[in-house]
Amino acid sequence: MGSSPWVGIAKDGCLDAIESYVFWDRHEPIRREYDFSGNLNFVKFFKLVQEAGLYAILRIGPYVCAEWNYGGFPMLLHNMPGIELRTDNPIYKNEMQIFTTKIVSMAKEAKLFSSQGGPIILAQIENEYGNIMVDYGDAGKSYIKWCAQMALAQNIGVPWIMCQQHDAPKPMINTCNGYYCDQFQPNNPKSPKMFTENWIGWFQKWGQRVPHKSAEDSAFSVARFFQNGGILNNYYMYDGGTNFGRTAGGPYITTSYDYDAPLDEYGNLNHPKWGHLKQLHAAIKLGEKILTNGTRTDKDLGNQVTLTTYTNANGERFCFLSNINNNQDANVDLQQDGKYIVPSWSVTILNGYNKEVFNTAKVNSQTSIMVKKSDDASPKLTWVWIPEKKKDTMQGKGSFKANQLLDNATFHVNTMGHTIRAYVNGRHVGYKFSQLGGNFTYDKQVSLKEGQNIITLLSATVGLANYGANFDKIKTGIAGGPVQLIGKNNVTIDLSTNVWSYKVGLNGEKRQLYNSQPRIGVSWHTNSSYPIGRPMTWYKAEFKAPSRADPAVVDLQGMGKGQAWVNGLSIGRYWTSWISDTNGCSDTYDYRGKYTTDKCNTNCGSPSQRWYHVPRSFLNNDKNTLVLFEEIGGNPENISFQTVTSETICAQVEEGALLELSCQGRKTITQIQFASIGNPEGKCGSFKKGTWEATDGQSTVEAACIGKSSCGFTVTKEAFGVTFILMKVDDGVARLAVQATC
Repeated sequence: MGSSPWVGIAKDGCLDAIESYVFWDRHEPIRREYDFSGNLNFVKFFKLVQEAGLYAILRIGPYVCAEWNYGGFPMLLHNMPGIELRTDNPIYKNEMQIFTTKIVSMAKEAKLFSSQGGPIILAQIENEYGNIMVDYGDAGKSYIKWCAQMALAQNIGVPWIMCQQHDAPKPMINTCNGYYCDQFQPNNPKSPKMFTENWIGWFQKWGQRVPHKSAEDSAFSVARFFQNGGILNNYYMYDGGTNFGRTAGGPYITTSYDYDAPLDEYGNLNHPKWGHLKQLHAAIKLGEKILTNGTRTDKDLGNQVTLTTYTNANGERFCFLSNINNNQDANVDLQQDGKYIVPSWSVTILNGYNKEVFNTAKVNSQTSIMVKKSDDASPKLTWVWIPEKKKDTMQGKGSFKANQLLDNATFHVNTMGHTIRAYVNGRHVGYKFSQLGGNFTYDKQVSLKEGQNIITLLSATVGLANYGANFDKIKTGIAGGPVQLIGKNNVTIDLSTNVWSYKVGLNGEKRQLYNSQPRIGVSWHTNSSYPIGRPMTWYKAEFKAPSRADPAVVDLQGMGKGQAWVNGLSIGRYWTSWISDTNGCSDTYDYRGKYTTDKCNTNCGSPSQRWYHVPRSFLNNDKNTLVLFEEIGGNPENISFQTVTSETICAQVEEGALLELSCQGRKTITQIQFASIGNPEGKCGSFKKGTWEATDGQSTVEAACIGKSSCGFTVTKEAFGVTFILMKVDDGVARLAVQATC
């Protein structure tokens, strides 16, 4: 867990609290055997949060969803006789209560609750149960009442919340999750209005394009929520991450869980979203005392424009001026309090009536263009390899007899698994996967010999279901089949009820081929020519960590599907061969109107995920080992380790706004590639001068920024030493556009 620098970054972004799940499957992988070591030390996590001067929200669940394998439930529950999850089932409730009590007891012992002087101000029991409760009938209603009673009996001294639970029993506080929660009202009029998951982006599945949600619409959602009486907004996710190992659920959730978050998967600031939200948070905090102690009035100004005024006992005002029309800007005349242009689908925040401090559609924060860079000094990787041993499975027990000789039969399998690989008499006959992660049928012409034949099937999953009513009952694999041989004239032999031998896991995993240390009895092939396109193959190479201090990734372009390990630690599944849709992407999109996941996509016609995060904590200073298990066949020739960095940074700010530029890490601004004040055109990477500009803008910015890791100043005529007044131009107020390199 280290020093968790992201905690400080969150505070720099004007956040007040950190909200986090507790993952049951990670802490109790074996029944009553708990693990809270290393990155699983949630007590240390919350202490780091407190040390940073932040509060915390503890989401025990213990069902978490989170696009996490099996919703965060340990598989030990699935195998308990008579258990039913998330319903009025005594076996499940007993396990849930024991785990919940374990977490609460540890938090109490560490004095983590605010009632003890700790950082935790809220705790959550269950998670989005109201969305699917109807499917459980009366048992669901009694279960949620039991959850409330069990949680209250923990006596933690802070309120409990239930998100998406419209009938949350008192004194539980029901909260809202979604893209927009401004219209949400708690079921108890005395409960505060809280937004526990403001979906700042969305997750990606294998085969899909990369979804994005704009900074403008993200800020709009937050501002509208506070305008309409909200008191707490939590981002899901504020810090993107990585699904290491087999933790990704779904099925088919990618290894990357970047979520287009303000802090990206690698820990970099996702500009302009991070900076734009920081400015929004600062603007809202200007009215904190009035918002929490004042009275609210709303005035409909027509055409979907609303003025909301919060006034305290001293007559001080803090206002929100919203325009939810998704295609028409609004010209608002507040008489003695000024005139305002409120862009469509935006909220203007006024400190008092007569001072605009923020508008959600006016992005004045920095933009960064992120690039992947190879280490020029790093040699090309040298590979050794070893095949996955399959002799034992190829000699599996089981036989069938028939009066007909099925020398050219169709092998037919119905499967609920996600991928299937078939062998007949030790010979590979084919591979197939489900495009959508659901049921599919495998049909293949096969040649059989007279007498006994051995059929071997490798069924694989790519993340177990994590959401929905009774998701735990979804069968995955060749569950019931049928498995058939179909010969001439549709003569069919059903093999479903034959005696099948089963084996779970790969021999290579059992032998720990992923371990960076030499294994007794394991001999890697070291000849210069390694196999290309060969399925069920292990590859290994040694490498040096990238010399740059930026976050590290491994580029797995050219590989098929499998899993990767660095120094024995899994960096997750890869499926580089699955190319995303070729249509539906754009560099720009209209942020106005309600967000949908297909509104703004990138990465069309490319691997769903090509780069895989390698945390610096996984790397050694000298020698490191990369191990791949390739399932369907690939070519490791072009694999390389790279770093993620921002070389080009930009900002475009209006007159009177603050220009802020900063380089990543310890880098400094080396060049101002473009600077123009007036009506510049284009965007970061393609700015050009407009029809009008002030003189000497370039030298002014260079003097303020060159050689510094960050710089900032308010854009005024005085700052640029010009004698004319910055004037209105055809497309609005005068603007300063800057592009720099780090």
